[in-house]
Amino acid sequence: MIRQQSETDRQFILENMFVAVMDNIFLLVLVTLLSVVQNVFFALKVEKECTGQHSKHHSAAFERLSCANRNCMDTYPTFLAVLWCAGICLSQAPAAFAGIIYLVVRQKYFVGYLGQTCQSTPGFLFGKRILFFLSLMCVVGIINHLMLSYGGSDYKEYIQTITKAASTLLLLP
Repeated sequence: MIRQQSETDRQFILENMFVAVMDNIFLLVLVTLLSVVQNVFFALKVEKECTGQHSKHHSAAFERLSCANRNCMDTYPTFLAVLWCAGICLSQAPAAFAGIIYLVVRQKYFVGYLGQTCQSTPGFLFGKRILFFLSLMCVVGIINHLMLSYGGSDYKEYIQTITKAASTLLLLP
């Protein structure tokens, strides 16, 4: 009887831990899934352009699409790393918000690259700004953790308030 009750208690604890973890990362998971869907969209656009050509030489449109896709994929690992680091080390809401904006900007960059090069530049520059913001969130979160571990001072609540306010500034052009 005691063994069965302790097994039930362990199951209850595990379920509560799972819920607590999911509450802390759910928005990050959602943004990651949306970024995967966006990558599939980009790949399908490149494939469609590639199979649409019957000659062995690729068109200029295919070259632009392929280059835009490569450029987006070059920054993708960095984006995922700083998104998750910022969300876990500091606060998931501003990190997820910045992640959603980054996906919109990346879409603008991809579509802009299909036109003239100057149409993709704003998306590229805005994307760099968002990656910098997420990187800054990572560094601040890590420094706060080190201060808590070695100095006993926890500024996470203050930093989260500042970060939430600062994330809205990302919308400014």
